[in-house]
Amino acid sequence: MASVSIYLNFMGNAEEAFNTYKKVFKSEFSAPLMRMKDIPPSPGAPAVAEADKDKVMHVALPILGGTQIMATDMLASMGHKLVEGNNFTISLNPDTKEEADRLYKELSAGGSEGVAPHDEFWGYWGTCKDRFGIRWMFNVMKQA
Repeated sequence: MASVSIYLNFMGNAEEAFNTYKKVFKSEFSAPLMRMKDIPPSPGAPAVAEADKDKVMHVALPILGGTQIMATDMLASMGHKLVEGNNFTISLNPDTKEEADRLYKELSAGGSEGVAPHDEFWGYWGTCKDRFGIRWMFNVMKQA
């Protein structure tokens, strides 16, 4: 079923933040925490620095009213820099690739920094910043 999440970016302290949020919201991660070392090798992709292998690749936590927050650690070794404005993304989880493509097309119109939805190891994914400066992510998870 389609859903919406808020995706947060951290500069190396996502695990600390989400362990705090677990206590605050009296909740548990909705899936096991994934680390950068869990990313399967991909041709042409840079290797994760040894110092970054235990950083958070993905974590998800249900909070209030069916809302879920998710997060990742940005990596300075990959040239990432956390600044106000790139520390959050609205993550849309439509039911189909076609709906993800439609949402991407409409939200990215006149915007910037787009990565068209495409297949990744976890599912169908893309991202963009709309013409108002809001960051959007699109995920259609692979079916088990």
